Amino acid sequence: MQALIEEAVQGDVEAFLTLMDRNSLAMYKVAYAILQNDDDAADAIQSTILSCFEKIGTLQKTQYFKTWLIRILINNCNRILRHYKRENLPGELPETMKPDSSFAEFEFKEMLGLLDSKYRLVLVLYYLEGFKIAEIAALLEMNVNTVKTRLARGREQLGAAYLAK
Repeated sequence: MQALIEEAVQGDVEAFLTLMDRNSLAMYKVAYAILQNDDDAADAIQSTILSCFEKIGTLQKTQYFKTWLIRILINNCNRILRHYKRENLPGELPETMKPDSSFAEFEFKEMLGLLDSKYRLVLVLYYLEGFKIAEIAALLEMNVNTVKTRLARGREQLGAAYLAK
């Protein structure tokens, strides 16, 4: 994977496309955890891929490629959320969920829907994407202890929601 990243940084388009393909599921999980909408997640991912393609030559430490990629994605997701807040001040984000063909995907979305938004992203980054607590704190620009607290409370909330079903 490291060699592939280095090739992409040097301008190899095929290597870049392979990297994006390998990270597409991770990007989807993070974007959906933040936006709770397939269309908006797709928009955020598309913007992220374009930004990464334009800026990959500036990546200095290739071992942090995934952290760099996810940080750009989170920024794009936050931009979309800010847009909706300006457009829909009194209400909620519009929900345009499409029927899923996969039961596992449905279960994943249902699980995320049970969590408060402040816990959702931390749990996705930690459990699904394998980021360490310190990396999550850096990505989300928050204190390490805050990340630990959100992980613990998110697990509690998830457990309580499943027991209530």
